[in-house]
Amino acid sequence: MFDSAWVTITLLTAAPLLFSLTVHEYAHARVALAFGDPTAKLNGRVTLNPLAHLDPIGTLSLFLVHFGWAKPVPVNPMNLHPRRLGDIMVSLAGPLSNLLLAMVSGLLLRLWVFKGNPNHTYSEHIYMLLYWTLVVNLMLCLFNLIPLFPLDGHHILREFLPDGMRSDFMRWQVRYGQVGLLAMIFLPRVLNVTGPIGAMFRFVIEPFVHLLLHAAV
Repeated sequence: MFDSAWVTITLLTAAPLLFSLTVHEYAHARVALAFGDPTAKLNGRVTLNPLAHLDPIGTLSLFLVHFGWAKPVPVNPMNLHPRRLGDIMVSLAGPLSNLLLAMVSGLLLRLWVFKGNPNHTYSEHIYMLLYWTLVVNLMLCLFNLIPLFPLDGHHILREFLPDGMRSDFMRWQVRYGQVGLLAMIFLPRVLNVTGPIGAMFRFVIEPFVHLLLHAAV
């Protein structure tokens, strides 16, 4: 059986990711509807119910190794008006929702730290929940802006390319994008080196969170 400490740590780290993935996918679906595409709504995705968005394997992975994913929101670009702006905004909606959650959790965390709350278990759990919500959402925002298929960043970059380059770009992305993304995630772990994602955390997110929590009021 799992001990209580493992369960507590798992919930405090996995729960923010579960919530943040749900908000991320809801944002995609809601903005797609706003730009005229009802596909996500017809598939029951314009909701904050996690069950509508979570992938079974991605959710299991989330609780086992603290890394997971959700089901992509179905979008028909031909229904978006205007199409290119709509596609960009639908793709940006997920990362921007995570940035908003990061800002809110960061503000609450800073208030919590400088309020001088007593150092007991209840306070520690709230602190850790806010801390991981901040970190997870910053990671999701930056990670999803990487321009590799199937992340949001590749959709955004595609729409800024000239018409003549778009088909070649998508052909390359479908063939090599996922392979590059998986290599970026798992190869550094196998080689025991700091990869791009580790560097993102170490040199961008960690200094930002430290500055947020330790800067003078």
